[in-house]
This record gives sequence, structure tokens and C-alpha cells, in this order.
Amino acid sequence: MLKSSGFCSGLLALALLATGCATRPAVLASPIPVCHMLPNRGSAPTTIAIARDGQLWFTQSSGNRIGRMNPDGSGLVEYGLPHPASSPRIISAGADGNMWFSEHNGNRISRITPTGQIAGFQIPTPDSQPRAIALGADGNIWFGMFAAGKIGRITPEGVITEFTVPTPDSGPRALAAGPDGNIWFSEYRRNKIGRITAAGVITEFELPRPNSGPGDITAGADGAMWFVELSGGMDGIRTDGNRVGRITMDGQISEFALPAGAESPINIAVGPDRNPWYTRGSRLGRVNPEGTIDEFTLGEGARAVGLTAGSDRQTPQRLTDRLWFAEGAGDRICHFQFR
Repeated sequence: MLKSSGFCSGLLALALLATGCATRPAVLASPIPVCHMLPNRGSAPTTIAIARDGQLWFTQSSGNRIGRMNPDGSGLVEYGLPHPASSPRIISAGADGNMWFSEHNGNRISRITPTGQIAGFQIPTPDSQPRAIALGADGNIWFGMFAAGKIGRITPEGVITEFTVPTPDSGPRALAAGPDGNIWFSEYRRNKIGRITAAGVITEFELPRPNSGPGDITAGADGAMWFVELSGGMDGIRTDGNRVGRITMDGQISEFALPAGAESPINIAVGPDRNPWYTRGSRLGRVNPEGTIDEFTLGEGARAVGLTAGSDRQTPQRLTDRLWFAEGAGDRICHFQFR
């Protein structure tokens, strides 16, 4: 385990204490993950969502499939997508009892029923590169359109509405539902965090440092939104993030530096202990209530991407005792056990 002293504002500590997060209702039982190997090499599992019945659903971006399995690794079923090379990215439970996912290269938002029936809905803007999706408080699925600079909304019936982000070429990379009933999103190309209401009204908040590269975002247990800041050269832009950020509902931003010498952070989610966790190449990391950082190594060559304990880009009201993550390099679905 690697540690960093990090830094913590008084505001963060008070917020965590006020919501009871500092009591940690669950603790990590072992830093050694339990993993389940997928049958097809090169499938590249990307993100995971936990359905109401406890089953795991996950995307396979290179394998062009949606997978489903029981928490013990049994009952694996894989569903091939009807269109080749669609590159499914993010998956989330919908209000209609189905799972919804984005097709990054296919330019579609699609729906899969519990029995595996797939329906796709073409996005009006061509080549928009949809990425993250999340269930909104209005019962619709919201999604970011990275190349188009727009936020989209799709009803359970498949009706799509698009909203243009005010800042041109914003690059909405990720989004999540907030405790305020709005959708919050990252603007990777323009160094901002955005908020959109159900009516489509957008507010933008600029990050304090240039080239921060805001990426994945989620609602924290403390009533704020948490996000990762990417580092390196993804999507044609050099960024110098290497931090986890926090933004309050009124736009106050804090940043927490990650330990040096590792890959860029990629995804973020609330763990069973109600702390923010992130993936970072061959490591998983955690931001503790006092603002310190713990990192846990997964082994040489591992590449952890999407992770979830059950909140799945919602407020963390439903958390399991396992933190699941997709290990893309080894074609595995893994978890840390908590107690």
C-alpha cells in the first residue's frame, strides 16, 4: 500500500463529519482482489454497473459485447452488439428496469433488457462520441457527447434531446447525478466542471489550475461531487492533473494531489466505506476523510478502469460490501471485499 499525506481543507473535514462519513461503516478486509476471468481474450472490460437484483453488468469495449454475471462469478452471459466496432463504454441502470449504455464509436445510446434484448437509439448529431451516462432525477438517462460539446438526454422511450455546452469545444468526458437533482459533468478540453438542470440550464465552474484535464465524476457521500484530473496526453491534449478534485453544490473546489510516479487516474466511485475511490493503472486509490491518499497495487501489468460499489453515478444510497472494478488488460472482473 502506498500513502501520500495529501491536504485537506477544514470545509472537507466538517462536511465528512456532518454526514457521518468519518465513521466508515465498512473497512477493507483485504487489499488482495478476487478476480473472475472472462472467456474471450482482448475483450477489454471497461465499466461495471450493479442491477437491483445484485447482478453485475459490464461493457466490453474491444469485444463489442455486454456481459452479465452473478456476484460470485457464476452465470456469465455475454451479448454481442448488433453493430460491429461500436465500442460500448459506460453502462448504468435505468428507471425502466433495463440497463443503458453508450456506444462511443457507434454514436448510439442503447438499452438492454434483463433477458438480453438490445435496442439502439441513434444520436442526432453525427460522430458525437457519447461516453458517460447516468440516470437523472427526472427518470431519464443523461449522457455526454465528447466530440460534439453537448449533453444529451434520452427518455425511456428513446426520445433524445441535446443541449449545447456554452463553452465551445468543451469535451464533456463524464457526468453523474448530483444530490441537488442536477447532472454534473466534466469539460476535459476546457478545464471546467459543468452543471445542467432538468430544464437544460447550464452553469460552468472553472478549475483553479490550467490543463487539469477533468475526467470521471461522481456524487460523494459528503454531498459534494468528486472527480479525477487526468495526466498525460489523452485525446490529443497534454494535461497535468494527477489529482482528485471535489466541488460543492455552490462551486467551491478543493484538490488532492496523488502520489507521484504512476499512471493517470481514470475512473472514480464511492466505495463501501463511503470514501471516494479511483482507478490508476495498476493501482486503486482512496481519499480518506482527513484528505490523505492510500493506494493499493494490483500487480504488474494490471489496468483497472471502471469501478463501482453500487451507486453507479448516483448519490451513494445503495452500496454493497464489495468494490468492483474492470481490469481491462487481463480481461477480468475483480473486487475488493469489505467488512
